[in-house]
Amino acid sequence: MNFVIVGAGAWGTAFAIHLSRLNHTVTLVPRRFEQALAIASTRENADHLPGFRLPPSIQIGHELAPVLMEAEVVLLACPSQSLRETCERVKAGLGLATQLKLIVSLAKGLELGTHLRPSEVITAVLPHFAAGSLSGPTNAAEVALGKPAAMVLAATGAGAFLPGVQAALSGPTLRVYTSADVAGVELGGALKNVYAIAAGCSDGLKLGDNTKAALLTRALAEMVRVGVALGAKTETFFGLGGFGDLVATSTGAWSRNRTFGQRLGEGARAADLIASSKSVVEGYRTTESFHGLCRERGIDAPILGEIHSILYAGKPPADALTALMTRELKRE
Repeated sequence: MNFVIVGAGAWGTAFAIHLSRLNHTVTLVPRRFEQALAIASTRENADHLPGFRLPPSIQIGHELAPVLMEAEVVLLACPSQSLRETCERVKAGLGLATQLKLIVSLAKGLELGTHLRPSEVITAVLPHFAAGSLSGPTNAAEVALGKPAAMVLAATGAGAFLPGVQAALSGPTLRVYTSADVAGVELGGALKNVYAIAAGCSDGLKLGDNTKAALLTRALAEMVRVGVALGAKTETFFGLGGFGDLVATSTGAWSRNRTFGQRLGEGARAADLIASSKSVVEGYRTTESFHGLCRERGIDAPILGEIHSILYAGKPPADALTALMTRELKRE
């Protein structure tokens, strides 16, 4: 199958390596020409996934029009707040793209202002194509190394084409499941970044295993409550796109969101960390978007609310913990 991956961060690059290993036609399209030139000449993405050599079979592109001509599936590997702009670039480059059937987001977040999920942003800009999301507990380096992992693919409008994509994405080191609950998969993937920040705060405060276990248990309950209120199915949050992604992102030393939260727990300021970060911490803007959405819809999300106060009101993480621990007692 012919895949085009738009965006050459760690995840886009790792997925290109994975697809190449399965003998697909793969084109990786960095945003900047300088980055495309560097990757093409060195066969390494030194900025985002150093130490991994890209196989010769992976084509490096820059202009979208020529690489989209034969593409069957486009994977958008960009931050959620850049997704609309990336879709506009794809739209401008469609030209003679006659084989394209599915556009899949790898982003995990909601668009600020509109609160749209990734597939909804894709549909808004590219309404004539099937749209979906690929999510799950996957660390880029481990996927690039070929360590076993599993993901979930959810899409609308793909029809009989979806099982073929599922089979194409799957292999000895990556098992892909499908889901009809696009909202649940996308909301779970976005919300887990918020709660990974909370888990990181717990680590930074050195509160121990009891605290973190309780926090993640209540975070999962909150994910379900928020997600169902926004149209998702309960069971989706107990799968790879919910619980699985929550565990990986909240415990992995590689997790940008967890590490960001840990630094907050250790006393750093959110604005300073964001200003100095070379990589996007998706949970930062996602917290802002979900907080606004929950307030609009009257959805009770106390953990999310406290993380918002830490990030945007300068509330000390220890005070946020106290606020959560002293809430009115109730049944589980």
